[in-house]
Amino acid sequence: MVRVDSGGGGMRSVGTVLFLVVLATVVATGARRWRIPAPSLLVVAGLVVALIPGTPEIRVSPEVIGLIVLPPLLYASAEELSWRELRLVWKPVSVLAVGLVLASAAAVGLVASLLTPLTWQMALVLGAVLASTDPVAVTALGRRLALPPRVQVLVQAESLFNDATSLVLFRVAIVVAAASGGVSWQAAGTEFALLAGGGILIGGAVAGVVALMRRRTEDPVLETVIALVTPYAAYVLAEAVHASGVTSVVVAGVVLGGRADRFTNARIRIQLHAVNGTVVFLLESVVFSLIGLTLPGQVAALTADDGLWPLYALAVAATLITVRLLWVLPLSAVVQRNAGVRPSWRVPAVLTWAGTRGVVPLAAALSIPVAEGDGSLLGQRPLVLVLTTSVVVVTLVAQGFTLADVVRRSGIALEQDHTEREEASARCALAAAGIRRLGEVSDLEAVPDVVADRLRRSLQARLEHARDRPEEADLAESADQVYRLLRRDLIRVEAVELQRLYDEHHISDTTRRRLQRSLDLEEARLDLAR
Repeated sequence: MVRVDSGGGGMRSVGTVLFLVVLATVVATGARRWRIPAPSLLVVAGLVVALIPGTPEIRVSPEVIGLIVLPPLLYASAEELSWRELRLVWKPVSVLAVGLVLASAAAVGLVASLLTPLTWQMALVLGAVLASTDPVAVTALGRRLALPPRVQVLVQAESLFNDATSLVLFRVAIVVAAASGGVSWQAAGTEFALLAGGGILIGGAVAGVVALMRRRTEDPVLETVIALVTPYAAYVLAEAVHASGVTSVVVAGVVLGGRADRFTNARIRIQLHAVNGTVVFLLESVVFSLIGLTLPGQVAALTADDGLWPLYALAVAATLITVRLLWVLPLSAVVQRNAGVRPSWRVPAVLTWAGTRGVVPLAAALSIPVAEGDGSLLGQRPLVLVLTTSVVVVTLVAQGFTLADVVRRSGIALEQDHTEREEASARCALAAAGIRRLGEVSDLEAVPDVVADRLRRSLQARLEHARDRPEEADLAESADQVYRLLRRDLIRVEAVELQRLYDEHHISDTTRRRLQRSLDLEEARLDLAR
């Protein structure tokens, strides 16, 4: 758990945790208001607080990050992935998730063994820890950037699916460093297959069970509990059979996220959106502030021989960025050439600079065993932990604060008017679909003229993008009931049209989600008007 090492017992630890929640919430709220990347500002705030004289030393156990924080944040990141876009970028994602991870681990291991006091075994551990980009940090940083859908999905998918590779490398490196046995690369390959394959199977199975449960309940409280428990169930079940809990959570999130609109009604979807948003906001805020808060305590555990750790951290961070650039440039050139597009530096530059490290490497570093295979202390563990946290801080601060500027200078960001035009076009198509359906049912005697006219005027006003709405007339209770039933039917038709526009690639996943939420809100208002 989160421990405070200045005395005071459990009450002081609880008070510190509550203080962290308040601090993180205030800083994250300010970051949103000032349009500053929240993870970067939270790390800086945590570091500043930790350097204030009298601040108690804070230590975080691996279970807090790995079991409590990671599953819901990974699940939320996976839910945001567009399945349609993911299928289009699976080849470059596979190359990055395997090849780039191996290359990054090897390069960091080599640089660390040459420049730092680390043995080559512990340098390999450091390389494996920092080899993969972090999905939590990448998603949090990229949430407010207007990246093209395919680039956004490529960055997020790489960070979500490269953890299985780095986890296998990490376990192999730990075996070597602890001298608990020999290493067989064939065994390592088998373990990778078990980790990734087992995680995929369990994640898919959990998603199937959850989908059946959610289809058979309309209780908002039960739906909320199921949604909150799902990532933990996927993670714990996978870890129990020694598969990859991270992969299991990601698979479950991708499968369920792409089909969430089919499971529940509008009222429950709105509630789940609010609850999940609150949980993600709090967990992200606390965990990124903890990264800054724990660094000074980790530095205090170093020996005099590790005094140059800041230079080591900068060298490792520079190595990660350089290897990523050298790997992404030719891959991007091949992809662009195959797509019939002239190769450009713009996309590789954004992909390189978006490769931040964050929560996942920190959790891996914290899980490094304290003792070697013979029971003696693993003396270089503190330096690995400090370098990991330092590199995370450097990438979150340096790349986090400048990523928006890199995207702007690259010229690949979607212009605001492009998104507005796409959304306006989709709104016109939805209103037109509703008007067509209204024309089909308006001749029925069961539909009063006043109700049909009210619906027609409302849809026509939306079609013409008019702000003024027809004044509400005093309708009889029966007319109101008919209106709600018919409007709900029209909303269903508009939802079908929205899905058609998305399936036929007329709109992006971002526009689809925004308009679906608009329809959900309108349907929820109809329910509240009963």
